[in-house]
Amino acid sequence: MFQLIDRSTWKREEYFNHYLSDVPCTYSMTVRLDITELREKRVSLYPTMLYLIACVVNRHEEFRTALDDNGEVGVYDYLSPCYTVFHKESETFSNLWTTYSPNYKQFCANYENDIQEYGSINRMIAKPNAPKNTFSVSMIPWSSFEGFNLNLQKGYSYLLPIFTMGKFETVNDRCLLPLAVQVHHAVCDGFHLSRFFNELQEMIEQLPTN
Repeated sequence: MFQLIDRSTWKREEYFNHYLSDVPCTYSMTVRLDITELREKRVSLYPTMLYLIACVVNRHEEFRTALDDNGEVGVYDYLSPCYTVFHKESETFSNLWTTYSPNYKQFCANYENDIQEYGSINRMIAKPNAPKNTFSVSMIPWSSFEGFNLNLQKGYSYLLPIFTMGKFETVNDRCLLPLAVQVHHAVCDGFHLSRFFNELQEMIEQLPTN
Protein backbone atom coordinates (compact mmCIF):
# COMPACT_ATOMS: atom_id res chain seq x y z
CA MET A 1 0.00 0.00 0.00
CA PHE A 2 2.96 2.33 0.65
CA GLN A 3 5.90 2.02 -1.73
CA LEU A 4 9.19 3.71 -0.90
CA ILE A 5 10.66 5.94 -3.59
CA ASP A 6 14.09 5.13 -5.02
CA ARG A 7 15.61 8.51 -4.36
CA SER A 8 18.74 7.74 -6.41
CA THR A 9 16.63 7.98 -9.57
CA TRP A 10 13.78 10.21 -8.36
CA LYS A 11 13.30 13.21 -10.64
CA ARG A 12 12.14 15.36 -7.70
CA GLU A 13 15.08 14.61 -5.41
CA GLU A 14 16.70 18.04 -5.79
CA TYR A 15 13.38 19.88 -5.35
CA PHE A 16 12.33 17.61 -2.48
CA ASN A 17 15.52 18.32 -0.53
CA HIS A 18 15.30 22.05 -1.19
CA TYR A 19 11.69 22.53 -0.07
CA LEU A 20 11.71 19.97 2.74
CA SER A 21 15.04 20.88 4.38
CA ASP A 22 16.81 23.89 2.86
CA VAL A 23 13.81 26.19 2.51
CA PRO A 24 10.82 24.39 4.10
CA CYS A 25 7.77 25.56 2.19
CA THR A 26 4.08 24.81 2.13
CA TYR A 27 1.53 26.91 0.27
CA SER A 28 -2.16 27.14 -0.47
CA MET A 29 -4.27 28.10 -3.47
CA THR A 30 -7.98 28.88 -3.65
CA VAL A 31 -10.18 28.67 -6.75
CA ARG A 32 -13.91 29.03 -7.34
CA LEU A 33 -15.18 25.90 -9.06
CA ASP A 34 -18.20 26.10 -11.34
CA ILE A 35 -20.58 23.48 -9.93
CA THR A 36 -23.63 24.57 -11.91
CA GLU A 37 -23.91 21.17 -13.58
CA LEU A 38 -23.88 19.39 -10.23
CA ARG A 39 -26.65 21.61 -8.89
CA GLU A 40 -28.71 20.99 -12.01
CA LYS A 41 -28.28 17.22 -11.60
CA ARG A 42 -29.50 17.58 -7.99
CA VAL A 43 -26.81 15.33 -6.59
CA SER A 44 -25.79 15.50 -2.93
CA LEU A 45 -22.96 18.01 -2.99
CA TYR A 46 -20.71 16.90 -0.12
CA PRO A 47 -20.26 13.20 -1.00
CA THR A 48 -20.06 14.09 -4.69
CA MET A 49 -17.23 16.55 -4.10
CA LEU A 50 -15.47 14.08 -1.81
CA TYR A 51 -15.64 11.52 -4.59
CA LEU A 52 -14.45 13.89 -7.32
CA ILE A 53 -11.58 15.25 -5.24
CA ALA A 54 -10.50 11.70 -4.36
CA CYS A 55 -10.60 10.68 -8.02
CA VAL A 56 -8.18 13.40 -9.05
CA VAL A 57 -5.97 12.88 -5.99
CA ASN A 58 -5.62 9.22 -6.92
CA ARG A 59 -4.62 10.02 -10.49
CA HIS A 60 -1.36 11.70 -9.50
CA GLU A 61 1.53 10.58 -7.30
CA GLU A 62 2.31 14.09 -6.05
CA PHE A 63 -0.90 14.05 -4.01
CA ARG A 64 -0.23 10.57 -2.60
CA THR A 65 3.38 11.13 -1.56
CA ALA A 66 4.08 11.07 2.17
CA LEU A 67 6.67 10.35 4.84
CA ASP A 68 6.39 7.11 6.80
CA ASP A 69 7.04 6.71 10.53
CA ASN A 70 10.78 6.46 9.84
CA GLY A 71 10.87 9.63 7.78
CA GLU A 72 11.23 7.75 4.49
CA VAL A 73 9.39 9.14 1.48
CA GLY A 74 7.02 6.97 -0.52
CA VAL A 75 3.72 6.84 -2.38
CA TYR A 76 0.42 5.32 -1.32
CA ASP A 77 -1.38 3.14 -3.87
CA TYR A 78 -4.55 5.11 -3.18
CA LEU A 79 -6.00 7.53 -0.65
CA SER A 80 -9.46 7.73 0.90
CA PRO A 81 -11.05 10.99 2.12
CA CYS A 82 -11.21 11.78 5.83
CA TYR A 83 -13.81 14.51 6.28
CA THR A 84 -15.70 16.54 8.86
CA VAL A 85 -19.39 16.50 9.76
CA PHE A 86 -20.96 19.25 11.85
CA HIS A 87 -23.16 18.86 14.96
CA LYS A 88 -25.57 21.78 15.30
CA GLU A 89 -26.44 21.07 18.94
CA SER A 90 -22.89 21.24 20.27
CA GLU A 91 -21.44 23.41 17.48
CA THR A 92 -18.60 20.93 17.15
CA PHE A 93 -17.53 18.54 14.40
CA SER A 94 -16.52 14.91 13.98
CA ASN A 95 -14.04 13.24 11.66
CA LEU A 96 -15.23 10.37 9.51
CA TRP A 97 -13.55 8.55 6.67
CA THR A 98 -14.98 6.61 3.76
CA THR A 99 -13.10 4.01 1.74
CA TYR A 100 -12.42 5.25 -1.77
CA SER A 101 -14.10 3.57 -4.71
CA PRO A 102 -13.60 4.68 -8.33
CA ASN A 103 -17.29 3.95 -8.86
CA TYR A 104 -19.43 6.99 -8.03
CA LYS A 105 -22.52 5.11 -6.87
CA GLN A 106 -20.46 2.71 -4.76
CA PHE A 107 -18.59 5.54 -3.08
CA CYS A 108 -21.83 7.39 -2.30
CA ALA A 109 -23.27 4.18 -0.84
CA ASN A 110 -20.15 3.77 1.32
CA TYR A 111 -20.50 7.39 2.44
CA GLU A 112 -24.18 6.98 3.36
CA ASN A 113 -23.38 3.86 5.37
CA ASP A 114 -20.69 5.72 7.30
CA ILE A 115 -22.98 8.69 7.94
CA GLN A 116 -25.75 6.41 9.19
CA GLU A 117 -23.43 4.50 11.52
CA TYR A 118 -21.10 7.23 12.76
CA GLY A 119 -22.55 10.61 11.76
CA SER A 120 -24.46 11.19 15.00
CA ILE A 121 -21.56 10.28 17.30
CA ASN A 122 -20.59 13.56 18.93
CA ARG A 123 -16.86 13.01 19.29
CA MET A 124 -13.93 14.39 17.37
CA ILE A 125 -13.05 10.93 16.04
CA ALA A 126 -16.44 9.41 15.26
CA LYS A 127 -15.31 6.58 12.99
CA PRO A 128 -12.32 4.86 14.58
CA ASN A 129 -9.27 3.18 13.07
CA ALA A 130 -8.65 5.58 10.22
CA PRO A 131 -5.96 4.11 7.97
CA LYS A 132 -2.82 6.05 7.21
CA ASN A 133 -3.77 6.35 3.55
CA THR A 134 -6.32 9.13 4.06
CA PHE A 135 -6.30 12.81 3.15
CA SER A 136 -8.19 15.59 4.92
CA VAL A 137 -11.27 17.44 3.65
CA SER A 138 -13.50 19.91 5.46
CA MET A 139 -16.30 22.25 4.50
CA ILE A 140 -17.29 25.69 5.81
CA PRO A 141 -20.79 25.98 4.30
CA TRP A 142 -21.63 29.22 6.16
CA SER A 143 -19.10 31.47 4.42
CA SER A 144 -17.72 31.94 0.96
CA PHE A 145 -14.08 32.95 0.67
CA GLU A 146 -11.44 33.90 -1.85
CA GLY A 147 -8.49 32.78 0.23
CA PHE A 148 -7.92 30.28 3.02
CA ASN A 149 -4.75 29.17 4.77
CA LEU A 150 -3.93 26.62 7.46
CA ASN A 151 -1.09 27.15 9.91
CA LEU A 152 0.26 23.78 11.00
CA GLN A 153 2.94 23.64 13.67
CA LYS A 154 4.34 20.43 12.14
CA GLY A 155 3.23 21.25 8.60
CA TYR A 156 6.72 21.20 7.15
CA SER A 157 6.84 17.41 7.56
CA TYR A 158 3.28 16.80 6.34
CA LEU A 159 3.24 16.15 2.60
CA LEU A 160 -0.35 15.16 1.84
CA PRO A 161 -2.85 17.76 0.54
CA ILE A 162 -5.55 19.32 2.72
CA PHE A 163 -8.81 20.51 1.15
CA THR A 164 -11.30 23.09 2.46
CA MET A 165 -14.58 23.95 0.72
CA GLY A 166 -16.76 26.97 1.44
CA LYS A 167 -20.27 28.22 0.76
CA PHE A 168 -21.25 28.28 -2.91
CA GLU A 169 -22.59 31.47 -4.47
CA THR A 170 -24.58 32.25 -7.61
CA VAL A 171 -22.78 34.73 -9.89
CA ASN A 172 -24.18 35.54 -13.32
CA ASP A 173 -26.39 32.44 -13.20
CA ARG A 174 -23.41 30.20 -12.42
CA CYS A 175 -22.94 28.36 -9.12
CA LEU A 176 -19.41 28.88 -7.78
CA LEU A 177 -17.85 26.85 -4.95
CA PRO A 178 -14.62 28.01 -3.26
CA LEU A 179 -12.05 25.28 -2.76
CA ALA A 180 -8.73 25.86 -0.98
CA VAL A 181 -5.92 23.32 -1.21
CA GLN A 182 -2.85 23.32 1.00
CA VAL A 183 0.15 21.37 -0.31
CA HIS A 184 3.86 20.91 0.35
CA HIS A 185 6.20 22.39 -2.22
CA ALA A 186 8.60 19.46 -1.74
CA VAL A 187 6.23 17.25 -3.73
CA CYS A 188 3.79 19.60 -5.46
CA ASP A 189 4.52 22.61 -7.66
CA GLY A 190 2.15 25.20 -9.05
CA PHE A 191 1.90 23.17 -12.27
CA HIS A 192 0.64 20.11 -10.41
CA LEU A 193 -1.89 22.08 -8.37
CA SER A 194 -3.17 23.90 -11.46
CA ARG A 195 -3.58 20.58 -13.25
CA PHE A 196 -5.51 19.28 -10.27
CA PHE A 197 -8.00 22.17 -10.41
CA ASN A 198 -8.40 21.87 -14.18
CA GLU A 199 -9.05 18.13 -14.02
CA LEU A 200 -11.44 18.53 -11.10
CA GLN A 201 -13.44 21.11 -13.05
CA GLU A 202 -13.61 18.72 -16.02
CA MET A 203 -14.86 15.92 -13.80
CA ILE A 204 -17.52 18.18 -12.27
CA GLU A 205 -18.84 18.92 -15.75
CA GLN A 206 -18.73 15.29 -16.89
CA LEU A 207 -19.97 13.45 -13.80
CA PRO A 208 -22.11 10.46 -14.81
CA THR A 209 -25.07 9.90 -12.50
CA ASN A 210 -26.52 6.74 -14.04
